[in-house]
Amino acid sequence: MKTSSHSFLRILPLLAASLALALPAPCQQPDLPDAPQPQNADPDAATIRNTPRNILKDQEAIWTSPIHLNGTNAFGPVVLVLATTVLITTDHEVMSQHLLDKSMNDDASKASNGLTGLFIAAPAVLFAAGKLRHGDQAVETGILGGEAMLDSLAVNYAMKAITMRERPTVNGAHGQFFQTHVGLDSSFPSNHAVLAWSSAAVIASEYPGFLTQLTAYTLATGVSVTRIAARQHFPSDVLVGSAVGWMIGRYVYHRHTRDQSASDY
Repeated sequence: MKTSSHSFLRILPLLAASLALALPAPCQQPDLPDAPQPQNADPDAATIRNTPRNILKDQEAIWTSPIHLNGTNAFGPVVLVLATTVLITTDHEVMSQHLLDKSMNDDASKASNGLTGLFIAAPAVLFAAGKLRHGDQAVETGILGGEAMLDSLAVNYAMKAITMRERPTVNGAHGQFFQTHVGLDSSFPSNHAVLAWSSAAVIASEYPGFLTQLTAYTLATGVSVTRIAARQHFPSDVLVGSAVGWMIGRYVYHRHTRDQSASDY
């Protein structure tokens, strides 16, 4: 049974709401709460103690940000919604006619798990190294990387609970939405992608050198590509997971960094 146009239309409001968080570029920052100015006792500072409260504030900002869309900042979300729409309409053809090599699928799955593991471990390693060497930037990167991943997972699982999409390996790769038997194991969006891109966005923002950004985003792209090659997710699942992870990682960094020039972004 193919994904019906009716089911697809039902998911468009969710796509619009989730992707409306995108493009944390300088001109979009007013859509989210103003980043705090560095001060001695900043309640939003990146500390272990502040993290639970900061995550709650992040979630409030994330879920209410779509109401701030207007003619000046809607271009990015519209492009993402359109791109996701196109991919959803081609997902079945891609996954049913290509990427059918079991050996390649298994290798890609191992690669995606390994790369995602690196992105999960990286903030913890940076935090520990920063503590040992008294490096404030590394400590902040570790805390914000972890915060961004938790924020992203919260959003991702909420979307999974709503979409309940079948994975490419079942039902002839038709990718049906709103299948109650799926539960939280929904294919849409990809957890691996959202974790990798949220962690990568924080690391690349904290260390904005060309090589660091190239490495972080190349490896994150590797996660996205290998999730498709492993036949664990449809291309649209990965696109939305990557976008959600990236935008939340960027938001968390600019919301809580001690760098005043970045927080003014």
